[in-house]
Amino acid sequence: MRIRLSWKFFATSILIQTLSLLVPTFPAAQQSGIKPSTPDQIEAEFLSVPCKNEERLGAAKSLFAKMGVPLSEISPEEFNHVENLVIRKEGTSKEVIVIGAHYDKTPAGCGALDNWTGIVTLAHVYKSLKNVPLKKTVLFVAFGKEEKGLLGSRAMAASIPPDQVGHYCAMINVDSLGIVAPQVDDSVSSKSLEGLAADLAREMKIPFGHAPIENAEADSSPFLRKTIPSVTIHGMPNEWATILHSQKDQPAKVNPMNVYLGYRLALAMVIRVDQSSCSAFR
Repeated sequence: MRIRLSWKFFATSILIQTLSLLVPTFPAAQQSGIKPSTPDQIEAEFLSVPCKNEERLGAAKSLFAKMGVPLSEISPEEFNHVENLVIRKEGTSKEVIVIGAHYDKTPAGCGALDNWTGIVTLAHVYKSLKNVPLKKTVLFVAFGKEEKGLLGSRAMAASIPPDQVGHYCAMINVDSLGIVAPQVDDSVSSKSLEGLAADLAREMKIPFGHAPIENAEADSSPFLRKTIPSVTIHGMPNEWATILHSQKDQPAKVNPMNVYLGYRLALAMVIRVDQSSCSAFR
């Protein structure tokens, strides 16, 4: 597999490495109650990364508790023998947004990039929105057994009744941020949400690129097959295959600023989808 990046994206990736104090403009932050996390808060989450698979679910629960989820609301939901951690933030309508990231890892390495970066992003998006009234219900999902064949996301997507599919406005998947600035994997994303990501990145002056991974599958794929608009955001360079799924996937490989930019983009996408008609992305 390989990732195709434009010359423009290489240039902006180099730029982001030098602008360590960059904080993008975020118009939606003016909305009452939204409190974006800081780059330092994101960086602090990588001082300790659970390196054993049996520790990952418990660590994800602890991280959500740290972000303010009541303990009574933190319990795994079993989908076809797979444990997904699902946190619900109720909206005022029947419409739903799913934002997810897998918590499991391969046997090699610590899985800091793949995919503790996604879990950190997911938890901080929750923290930023926990006191904000939303129109749509947001499901924050830490998927299990992605590395075994997307088992957690497949099971969850399969559990959605056919007559409820139309209520699902978007699925935003975050997987393996942290080496370069945020990108969208076009091969497992809807064009409507690819366009939304690009528009928001431009508004916020965030470096951004399109980087399809050939023959890829991601946790957005099962939702796409259910005709739910979906997108995968990642942060991998061309040489990703020499790092992911290997002993090199360690906390030291994570660039916290690139994770921060991915978090800000994912947060902006949830807010924009919530403020838009569900039909706008179909």
